[in-house]
Order: sequence, then C-alpha cells, then structure tokens
Amino acid sequence: QVQLVESGGGLVQAGESLRLSCAASGSTSSINVFGWYRQAPGKQREFVANIVSGGRTNYADSVKGRFTISRDNAKNTVTLQMNSLKVEDTAVYYCNWVGYRTYWGQGTQVTVSS
Repeated sequence: QVQLVESGGGLVQAGESLRLSCAASGSTSSINVFGWYRQAPGKQREFVANIVSGGRTNYADSVKGRFTISRDNAKNTVTLQMNSLKVEDTAVYYCNWVGYRTYWGQGTQVTVSS
C-alpha cells in the first residue's frame, strides 16, 4: 500500500501562484511515476503533469509554460508549482503515483477567482 497526502491548495486570484505538494509513504518502489490530475465540476478528471523517477516530465498543453512539476526521490515527494493561474485552472487536484499499482491522493481544492 502507498499513501498519498496532498497539501497546498487554496483560493487565489487570476495571475497568482500556488504550490501543491504530495508526499508518498508506505511500500513505495524506486521506479515510479508521480503525477497530478485535476477534476473540475461537471468534467472528467484530466491529466495535468507527471514526472518519472529519472526526472523526465510531461505536461498537458493547457499548463505548459505555467506549471512546473518536480520531485524529491529521497523524500518521496512531488511538487507542482502553478504560476499565472487562470480561472479555468479551478479544480480539485489529485496526486497520482504509479508503480507496481496506481494510487491516488484524496484531492486538494484549487480555486482561481477573476
């Protein structure tokens, strides 16, 4: 079992920044993919970004150039730095860990007001 705990959500105005963090604990493996997904009201959950254990990153087109994902393998943590936030970034953000199985965090609310 892997437990994921997210932190850092909140309410900001458009153009501002937020940083989300996720910590993994339990039976983590050294080879894995850490990622972030989000789900807005009435919409399906969508991919935001991920980072493999070797450091390669992937981003959704909608966040490229504004969001940066990073990880600390020693601490089993992943961070999503979100800059230039837009109203359409409003969603519940979920941490995702993919190794021998897929695990999800409980979600953290990000609200961007105009």
